[in-house]
Amino acid sequence: MRSGELAAAAGVNVQTLRYYERRGLLPEPDRSLGGHRDYDESSVALLRVVKAAQRLGFTLDEVAELLDTGRQGHPTPDLQTRAQAKLDEVDRRMEDLSTIRQELVRVIDARCDSLTNCTCRDCPIPFIELTAVTKGLT
Repeated sequence: MRSGELAAAAGVNVQTLRYYERRGLLPEPDRSLGGHRDYDESSVALLRVVKAAQRLGFTLDEVAELLDTGRQGHPTPDLQTRAQAKLDEVDRRMEDLSTIRQELVRVIDARCDSLTNCTCRDCPIPFIELTAVTKGLT
């Protein structure tokens, strides 16, 4: 199949195919007599694997390393180790986002109206104290 057909089947654009080829994620395809790229069905599956790994939070560098490990033809604990590390990272990010959410709710509930000159009572924004210090230094 040609580049456009592969891109459509895998849900990516043609520029993504070229980029993945340059990065070594997608092997260089065979060429037709006319010089057109000729992909097989395994390329669709590989692209779907790459996109699924990205949705799980793996970077393209991490995906490339995992693909290289998988191409060695024997199972390794590498995916399990990396998946656990990624899960730990996601858990930390979720905790951070939860804290950010709580602080945003406090700002909304307090009806804050400025980062530096808020007029609400009991403003929860810590920047006010920093602004006062900064103004005293200049």
